[in-house]
Amino acid sequence: MSSITVLAVVSEIYPLIKTGGLADVAGALAGSLAAESVEVVTLVPGYPAVMNKINTAEAVLTVKALFGGAARVLRAKVVGLDLFVLDAPHLFARPGNPYAGPDGRDWPDNPFRFAALCQIAARLARGECPGFRPDIVHGHDWQAGLTAAYLTYDGYPRPATVITIHNLAFQGQCPAALLTPLGLPPRAFALDGVEYYGTIGFLKAGLSLSDRITTVSPAYAAEIRTPEHGMGLDGLLRARSESLTGILNGIDDAVWNPREDAWLAAPYSIQTRAKRGQNKPVLQKHFGLAVDQKALLFGVVSRLAWQKGIDLILANLDLIERIGGQLAVLGSGDPSFEEAFRAAAKARPGRVAALIGYDERTAHMIQAGADALLIPSRFEPCGLTQLCAMRYGAVPVAARVGGLTDTIIDANEMAVAAGIGTGIHFSPVTSGTLGAAIERTRKLWDAPMVFDRLRANGMKTDVSWRAPAAAYARLFRDLIPAGAQ
Repeated sequence: MSSITVLAVVSEIYPLIKTGGLADVAGALAGSLAAESVEVVTLVPGYPAVMNKINTAEAVLTVKALFGGAARVLRAKVVGLDLFVLDAPHLFARPGNPYAGPDGRDWPDNPFRFAALCQIAARLARGECPGFRPDIVHGHDWQAGLTAAYLTYDGYPRPATVITIHNLAFQGQCPAALLTPLGLPPRAFALDGVEYYGTIGFLKAGLSLSDRITTVSPAYAAEIRTPEHGMGLDGLLRARSESLTGILNGIDDAVWNPREDAWLAAPYSIQTRAKRGQNKPVLQKHFGLAVDQKALLFGVVSRLAWQKGIDLILANLDLIERIGGQLAVLGSGDPSFEEAFRAAAKARPGRVAALIGYDERTAHMIQAGADALLIPSRFEPCGLTQLCAMRYGAVPVAARVGGLTDTIIDANEMAVAAGIGTGIHFSPVTSGTLGAAIERTRKLWDAPMVFDRLRANGMKTDVSWRAPAAAYARLFRDLIPAGAQ
């Protein structure tokens, strides 16, 4: 099998910079594609968190003027990742979140910051870095959306382009008056170009102008072609249905490996899963919950947002307490939800606890110590939390939407009888149906052999990147002319 080269374009990548699942996917997919003879070099912004981790680098491209300042492109290898880093201090040398300032509001120059990323991606794609000319350019989410536009309108031969939708809700729109300042020609502002309801749409541009579109689960690929879930882009996605593919995400099963997880009090495997119970009291102490092996401990590892159904969890706190359950929450987001969980923890000591923020160690502890994980998302392109939960033997209790549909087998009566369930689904996504799912979980918990079977089924499910990476490799090869491979 001949090797092909992919330039990935992404705004964050684990373990260098992470705000969510996008970073996990970008980091793990690049490594997993190597087994498919696909070499990935990833272009990322030179945020302080990225620059601080670079020991040695080679400057491969110098740009005298890039939206208000000079910039360099560095080639570096960091923690096993092959990178191009856009070193543009005037755009990226800012503390904290890569997208927003200390006040939580988006940086006002975000259109220029990520247009810069896309312009540099186009220049690399055209071969301006000596010795590097990719076969495929793979953009991730709206921040990479203009890459296909710059490659389309510059008039030069271009490699094949793919864009992956990680969350259609985030589209990257800016005023039409920025068309010329962003370096786009007037003809780009068209229905089949970057124009989106009178604005410039970064993601819309990528969806219109890329050769292929992928998203992160087959169910989500179907959902986003409907008005209910299409976020105003369903018509375009229906028109491009033949170019749209849903490929499930995976997780890095070396990072997420309960048998070798140094963050766990008691590592374990599916064969030694009886040892898993030793992690529960450690988690309870970590959160200040009552140490009680008999309590059904629900975990939450999530962005605290309406999309994630966090309000539905808050509406069921009485029920969780009434059935003798406990709740451990890790996450941050909407200030009103953060405050609601702080208040709930104060009002229900020993039963409800929340750590506001994100901590990788605590996330691993929850997956290993919680009995079940609540994931009541109103929409979920794929979701990684449920994959981690199954890998670690926490039973996912999830809405039947998007990738949650594709990755979890509901433990209904027939599935339990057949011994094939891996979690619990509920639909429609309301507080009442979540409550019913919580009660179902309690009934399964009261049948220890059945609950252990669900746990074992989840742990033996292949949630790695092996199958998804093979699917991406096939898609990439299909885009390369036969004689060029």
